Amino acid sequence: MANILIIDDEKSIRKTLTEILSYEGYKVDEAADGQEGFKMFQGKQYDAVLCDIKMPKMDGLEFLEKAREVNPDIPIIMVSGHGNIDTAVDAVKKGAYDYISKPPDLNRLLITLRNAMDRTTLVTETKTLRRKVNKVPEMIGASAPILKIKETLEKVAPTDARVLITGENGVGKELVARWLHELSSRAAGPMVEVNCAAIPSELIESELFGHEKGSFTSAVKQRIGKFEQASGGTLFLDEIGDMSLSAQAKVLRALQEGKITRVGGDKEISVDVRVVAATNKDLLKEVEDKNFRLDLYHRLSVILIHVPSLNDRRDDVPLLVESFLDTVCSDYGIARKGIDKDAMKALQNHNWSGNIRELRNVVERLVILSGKTISAEDVDDFVVPNREKKKVNS
Repeated sequence: MANILIIDDEKSIRKTLTEILSYEGYKVDEAADGQEGFKMFQGKQYDAVLCDIKMPKMDGLEFLEKAREVNPDIPIIMVSGHGNIDTAVDAVKKGAYDYISKPPDLNRLLITLRNAMDRTTLVTETKTLRRKVNKVPEMIGASAPILKIKETLEKVAPTDARVLITGENGVGKELVARWLHELSSRAAGPMVEVNCAAIPSELIESELFGHEKGSFTSAVKQRIGKFEQASGGTLFLDEIGDMSLSAQAKVLRALQEGKITRVGGDKEISVDVRVVAATNKDLLKEVEDKNFRLDLYHRLSVILIHVPSLNDRRDDVPLLVESFLDTVCSDYGIARKGIDKDAMKALQNHNWSGNIRELRNVVERLVILSGKTISAEDVDDFVVPNREKKKVNS
């Protein structure tokens, strides 16, 4: 049910509009002047506002200006007397959605409201999509290791130096890679990601370098590889410790010469790519075990960035929890939930084997299953696995 705020100093107009909109299924609040209406606008989320122009204490134009500073996405429809049409038109130029003359025409009023809220829905959906598709999430944290990573990024990102990012699963290695790209001179170019652990060893070379038609049984057409796709931008090789030795040899050549050859082809293709790699493995140990090339390790690790586990940066847990609460509640379209001190302390003391990825999932679970405020009891019920509770109690 949509919430509508009516601001008008004429009681008869407010009553008429309220009756009409309530009959149509809207939930309506009333304010007798702009000052009262602005207080209500600040304290509650409305889907649309119907606002008179000539009012005591604060007129409609002043309300419009202040309301747009608070939330420019809420449509404000000006309700004007015959002598105020020019003023109403001026209000539209200043950001009002539309204006309706007094006495209001029922059909026009309802159509205008419906269109205004449709527009609001589209604006909200567009912002959500842009955030999900384009925006690089903020690197949240004020602990010493995170501040050191941010400082390193500022120095390294503007260069074309290759970077090797290490750390456990779920610590945010991909986010570090994205900020390396975002802060670089290549930000306008593509960032192409390859998860080396998710691609079968027999297909990794085709994925990275592409292939020519007929080069193998299923190669029914030419394919452009990730190195070519990332030309002018950044190529992120995630979980590079799982790459086959034959693919490693070709990657090494590409880094040395800036050229690649497609599978089944003999033509050398120049590529302009900055390579950023990440791994949860100890690559020097992999070198000892003959699973990783030492020369490739040295090529990749011009700059080393280690991302600490969440257990090593527990001071950042409250900041991360508050951020995830904002995001999750917004994504679900529900009121922002709070969390009490004991619950936050319990989360700080939890063993985060899955790191930030696990924390994000836990916050989402708590948002879904808890009440308006997340309590320590909620954390105990929904976060700690039963098997861990049994170990503690046994």
